Amino acid sequence: MLDPSVKELAQGKNFAVITVHLPSGAAATQVMWVDADDDHIVMNTEVHRAKFKALEADPRVTVTIWDQANPYHYAEVRGRVASTERGPEARAMIDRLSQKYLGTDYQREVESERVTIRIAPERQRTQ
Repeated sequence: MLDPSVKELAQGKNFAVITVHLPSGAAATQVMWVDADDDHIVMNTEVHRAKFKALEADPRVTVTIWDQANPYHYAEVRGRVASTERGPEARAMIDRLSQKYLGTDYQREVESERVTIRIAPERQRTQ
């Protein structure tokens, strides 16, 4: 279960960074849109992207979400990818995220296939 303060940050119009482990052993970090359900951090990407391929190979991940109004207020979640979802549900999810952040449906061309990633927390903290 997500800590309520983590869930609140993830459901707000706040940005997150996701850190994944690349096959080379290096870490890669990218800024992403974020959401949450009661149990998971929820993100969305495309299946051809390096971060998704890295998550398929190694499901360990760290997500940090910061409050846009006060970047010193943030949450860190370390966990694992619990599930992924493709198809129309994943496309609908990127539209919901785009509505949240931009006020419109997702406008960029989908190059491969959208995928929703649900991350189960193993460690959570807020500052």
